[in-house]
Amino acid sequence: MGDLISGARRLGADALGERAARAAAGFASLGVGAGDLVALYLRNDFPFFEASAAAGLIGAYPTPVNWHYTPDEAAYLFENSGAKAIVIHADLIPAIREALPPGVPVLVVPTPPEIAEAYGIDPAPAPPGFLDWSSWLEGFAPYEGPPTEAPGTIIYTSGTTGRPKGVRRRPPSPEQAALTGLIIGRAFGFMGFGPPDEIVTVVTGPMYHSAPNAYGLAAARLGATVILQPRFDPEELLQLIERHRVTHLHMVPIMFHRLLKLPDAVRARYDLSSLKFVVHAAAPCPPPIKRAMIEWWGPVINEYYGSTEVSAVTFCTSEDWLSHPGTVGRPWPETDVRVIGLDGESLPPGEVGEVLARTRGMADFTYHGDDQKRADSEKAGLIAPGDIGYFDKDGFLYLCDRAKDMIISGGVNIYPAEIEAELLKMPGVADCAVFGIPDEEFGEGVYAVVQPSEGADVTEASVKAYLREHVAGYKMPRRVDLAADLPREDSGKIFKRKLREPFWAGLERRI
Repeated sequence: MGDLISGARRLGADALGERAARAAAGFASLGVGAGDLVALYLRNDFPFFEASAAAGLIGAYPTPVNWHYTPDEAAYLFENSGAKAIVIHADLIPAIREALPPGVPVLVVPTPPEIAEAYGIDPAPAPPGFLDWSSWLEGFAPYEGPPTEAPGTIIYTSGTTGRPKGVRRRPPSPEQAALTGLIIGRAFGFMGFGPPDEIVTVVTGPMYHSAPNAYGLAAARLGATVILQPRFDPEELLQLIERHRVTHLHMVPIMFHRLLKLPDAVRARYDLSSLKFVVHAAAPCPPPIKRAMIEWWGPVINEYYGSTEVSAVTFCTSEDWLSHPGTVGRPWPETDVRVIGLDGESLPPGEVGEVLARTRGMADFTYHGDDQKRADSEKAGLIAPGDIGYFDKDGFLYLCDRAKDMIISGGVNIYPAEIEAELLKMPGVADCAVFGIPDEEFGEGVYAVVQPSEGADVTEASVKAYLREHVAGYKMPRRVDLAADLPREDSGKIFKRKLREPFWAGLERRI
């Protein structure tokens, strides 16, 4: 285990290990055993690591929950997962109190000052009638049961339709665990940069998401120093890099975009020379954004592509990307990645189709409580992560868009990510979302919501005029709305589903 830092607080590796062992004994006293689930309704905080490690010690699965959920969404996940215990931040209880399942122990973590400040809320203690996490831990001696291979984390991931599905991987054999460690070590840059205890990193994204979860927990297990950023803030990240001499980062493209929006004087103010390995994933990165980041931070920026189900299956360095702009990399030797057409056959280089992938030798998975969905996700022995893309002649993979986001207008495929990439180049545009809405004539029409930069003079007419010069006519939004703000996750990623749902309410269509 490594040290954890959050605001002015620091938890040493030994204390983290002891608290995790106490929590393991506590969970066991509640009847949590091998194969059971512990739900984590937490922001990025020390107990996230304590509870995750504790569950693994007794062969149980930690299951992070997106704390943006509505009561209905939270109730579904608690019920579907069959969670035997819930660990939750105190300030999050009021919004979902009615969703907490009767009879399931609820352990409450007081909301610490740095998280309260980041979200503009009051620090919250455990409310009456609930168990306080730290007080509860003190009642147990550290767990001394037989060692158990930690089965990993169950992440609930949304597919193209319906409720989220819990990706439950079978407990790994020693060989499978070693393969997972190898892939994580390469993808996250934890190999080849000296001893792990010399790695210093910042967890910038919410750990209820698959990649930040895997990244943060792996870094801590290896002995790295892990700094928790309560909520992504671009200048604060630069401050943390300089102050702690950060060596490694895991990011998503919207974070790059927000960093590049900082004034030049702010960007030049901080010493970033400690950075050795920065990796990003989760969404295609617009080429101008990535090129600008490489120019600023140097050739330390890397990228991988994968999903919760298949892990990381491709990888590219800065040098790879500069010679193949827009790529998400080439498959690793341990992976199978194909692009198929409607007939299920592999497509030649340059032709766009559905991406399929798998990692050979990794512990297999199912969807918690729904083996049929797992069977339905498989095609030709591979898994469909839900992306559309193509290979070039050199074997580099390129993504066009998410399959569920693709717009089919008059029988023509339109990829919103392409239009969004052009909009982000427009002066005065801070962010945007493009998606399909119902159209009586064409089935779907292109719709754009644009968030102008502060003080910028952006109108629907100016947006359309700009796009006419940069995209083909059939890709032009029929409607452009302006919004002072867009619904976002903590990572900065837009909740496109929330924008799209009202247009399709009551209609038979995937959202």
